[in-house]
Amino acid sequence: MTMNLTQCTLAAVAAAFSLALAASAQDAQPSAAPLPPASTRTGVTYATDIKPIFDANCVKCHSGDKPKAHLHMDSLEGILKGNKWGPAVKAGDAANSIVVKAAAHQLKDRDGWMPPIPNRAGAKTLTPEQIGLVIAWINQGAK
Repeated sequence: MTMNLTQCTLAAVAAAFSLALAASAQDAQPSAAPLPPASTRTGVTYATDIKPIFDANCVKCHSGDKPKAHLHMDSLEGILKGNKWGPAVKAGDAANSIVVKAAAHQLKDRDGWMPPIPNRAGAKTLTPEQIGLVIAWINQGAK
C-alpha cells in the first residue's frame, strides 16, 4: 500500500503535533526546586530551633492517633523513628532526608510536597531560611 502526497503530509503533521504535545507535557512537569543552603547557625537543636517550625507547619497533620503518613512530627523521637517507609530524617545527611525533600519541594510527585498546597490546616510552605535551619539541624546530627 502506498501513500499519496496528501496522506504523507497529514502523517507528518500528526507526528509533529504529537511530538509538540509530548514536549509541552514534559515541560509542564514540576521540576525539583533547588535545595536552599544550610543555615550557618551552629548548635541547632530540635527543642529550641526546629520544634517551633514543625509545630506551626507540620504537627496539625502529623500528630495524634492517626497522623498523616503514620509520621509523628510532634516529638524528636517520632521524627527520628519515621514511619513504615523509613526514617524521616537521616542524621548527618539532610540532602537525603525525606523531611527536607518534602519541604523543599524536591519530590517529583507534588502529593509528597509538605505541607500540601492548599491544605485545610492553614500550614504554610517553609521559607528557604526555615528549610536551611532544618538542613543545618540534620547535618549537625538532628539532636
